[in-house]
Amino acid sequence: KDFHDAVFAEKAGDGFRLIVAIADVSSYVTTHSALDKEGYHRGNSTYLPNRVVPMLPEALSNGICSLNPQVDRLTLACEMHVNSEGQVDQYRFFEAVMHSHARLTYSEVAAMMEDHDEAVREQYAHVLPHLENLYELYHLLHKARVQRGAIEFEGLDTEILFGENNQIEMIVPYGRRDAHRLIEECMLAANESAARFFVDNDEPALFRVHESPPEEKLENLRDFLKTVGLELAEDPPTPKAFGDVLQQARERRDAHLIETVMLRSMQQAQYRPDPLGHFGLAYDYYTHFTSPIRRYPDLVVHRRIKDLLAGRRVKEAKKDAFKANLAEIGEHTSTTERRSELAEREMVDWLKCQYMKDRVGEEFEAVIAGVTGFGVFAELTGV
Repeated sequence: KDFHDAVFAEKAGDGFRLIVAIADVSSYVTTHSALDKEGYHRGNSTYLPNRVVPMLPEALSNGICSLNPQVDRLTLACEMHVNSEGQVDQYRFFEAVMHSHARLTYSEVAAMMEDHDEAVREQYAHVLPHLENLYELYHLLHKARVQRGAIEFEGLDTEILFGENNQIEMIVPYGRRDAHRLIEECMLAANESAARFFVDNDEPALFRVHESPPEEKLENLRDFLKTVGLELAEDPPTPKAFGDVLQQARERRDAHLIETVMLRSMQQAQYRPDPLGHFGLAYDYYTHFTSPIRRYPDLVVHRRIKDLLAGRRVKEAKKDAFKANLAEIGEHTSTTERRSELAEREMVDWLKCQYMKDRVGEEFEAVIAGVTGFGVFAELTGV
């Protein structure tokens, strides 16, 4: 519903010129306004299976800020040069008016680029060459991500499909395809460039921080991996060590179980005023820039970028107080993020119970996903 990002790529030298344009929410939601205060209070949009509780009013999120096709929209853009090794070696930020030439769904892009569906390719012939550039660029970025040692949890999400009267019709697996990964890689590049922008300018900002797993969880993980014939190669383990284990497990029947246990060993990411790095993505510093419609920290990041573009730097004497305020924002928005995750998880659990309540007594195939003192966690297959 809220189209907050647009991408464009063309070949440039030995690499690519990539532009990630993000909806310019900060032009409409000004600091300390009523909209800003409510957005801060909510912290983020909450996505439930059959409804969204938006951070901002739909007149903004689905209207004037949404990058709808064939209309002009205000954006804050990140232009990057990605070299032949998949590294961003140049970047710049600027304000822009953009005009979207097509609103594509993931399934449409997958049909064109992965399934080579001629009918869909013909329908979008006017943007197909640009998609092919993006697809080639995606492979470069992904290769660099693997070499960097970033952890890739594939996972298998489920989607709840509703019928009449909001009754659940079925629960189906929902896997990511290259079309999803393409956008993800572009967003990662823009987010990392935004963090680099602040570090290069020695300016305080709100960063996305993901610390390495705590020792206690690492010990439990090592014990578990021994029982399935695997081990973490390094101590303390690097992101690449985690990635190597996931790669070894990829073709096993218990791959999803191994991935789930490894995911549970991770720390939760937080918003902080210091660039302490992102363990999972193997970045020295990282922030959130790409979703200001649905995440308040991204809105803060946009305002900071605009400050720097306009030459408004934080005075040295005020940096400590400024960072203290950012720390407060980071703590609050980290909390609202957890609140939304809990609400989403509890809603999904409740709906699954509703779906299964009339099937008590039936037998299903399942994978044991966890064992505790009070019982087992079982993941049903083929329901």
